[in-house]
Amino acid sequence: MNLLLEGILNFSGLAITAVALVLTHITIASVTIFLHRQQSHHSLTLHPIASHFFRFWIWLTTGTVTKEWVAIHRKHHAKCETAEDPHSPQVLGLKKLMLEGYLLYRAEAAKPETLDKYGQGTPDDWLERNLYSRFPMVGISLMLMLDVLGFGVFGLLVFAVQLLWIPFWAAGVINGIGHYFGYRNFETPDASRNIAPWGLLIGGEELHNNHHAYPSSAKLSNKWWELDIGWVYIRSLKLLGLAKIKKIAPKVRSETGKHLIDVDTVRALARHRFHIIKVYGHRVIRPVIRQECQRANSYYQALFRRVRKFMTREDIQPDVKAQAAIQQALARSHTLATVYHFKQQLKDLWQNSRQHQAQRLVRMQQWCVDAEQTGIAVLQEFAQYLRGYTEVSMVRI
Repeated sequence: MNLLLEGILNFSGLAITAVALVLTHITIASVTIFLHRQQSHHSLTLHPIASHFFRFWIWLTTGTVTKEWVAIHRKHHAKCETAEDPHSPQVLGLKKLMLEGYLLYRAEAAKPETLDKYGQGTPDDWLERNLYSRFPMVGISLMLMLDVLGFGVFGLLVFAVQLLWIPFWAAGVINGIGHYFGYRNFETPDASRNIAPWGLLIGGEELHNNHHAYPSSAKLSNKWWELDIGWVYIRSLKLLGLAKIKKIAPKVRSETGKHLIDVDTVRALARHRFHIIKVYGHRVIRPVIRQECQRANSYYQALFRRVRKFMTREDIQPDVKAQAAIQQALARSHTLATVYHFKQQLKDLWQNSRQHQAQRLVRMQQWCVDAEQTGIAVLQEFAQYLRGYTEVSMVRI
């Protein structure tokens, strides 16, 4: 009877809770390192021992098929915040993502066209074909038996926690809250957010905006005060010879005294365009709006504050009413109209993918000359900032 109630391990309730948290964290680490960073984005390579451990653990604890997960995630990046995005809270609503995230995942996994188009390059060995993909429920059933055997009746609770852990944190929190609440280091065109600066609970996936800015980076933290626990694990695997890091997002800075924009500068600006747009909003548009508010009446103060988010953020599109407000604000302030026009020119320079590097260089140089000739101090300072823009470290390590 005691064996049935307590299991062969005979752990206390506190010990069982601790074990459950450790087991679920291993699952989180497996998802972020193997499924996300290695399989979906190829930001690192794993030794076969590490790779198979993660694949086995994910099959055992979640029943997830690698090709399905990878395909859905890649489609999310390709179709982000559109009707084709498998899990956008901006389209479907946050409540639906939080409550029905797993159902949305299963519905997308059932589409052969999604798997065929976005699931290329995932494991296709004998084990994958004959066990992991063919019998995903066997892993979960085995986990149930092990939980009950080890913890007795409390094993059912441990099993429930393990089963719900990934659907809640990944399908609900990351896919939902990660595109709804938080802060943004980069003005990506999607609504991605960093939920928290310390990625401990969800393996570093809390730094979701950073990931959308640099999808192929094995490291999700970007600022010095951010922590990506998944990156700590990857570096540990590297030290053990179980992982090789292919790419991380490079650090950038602006060198004072550099007056000539060259090809390397243009390449750095293009690679870090989401960072540049973020900085432009903070250093140019916001100061101009503050200045205009100081000398405007209450009506125009309210107008300038209302349009500020549309002029500095890339994740929201103004409706007809907002567009009218923007035009009214631009008509009221020549300075604001000028800096907003220069922002659009900067974006157009990067969005024209057919443009040769030499043409882009000439246009970037001319942009800086024109910006400095406006006589607008913040725009002149930003032009000098762009002239000195450079990468500190190499992308490949």
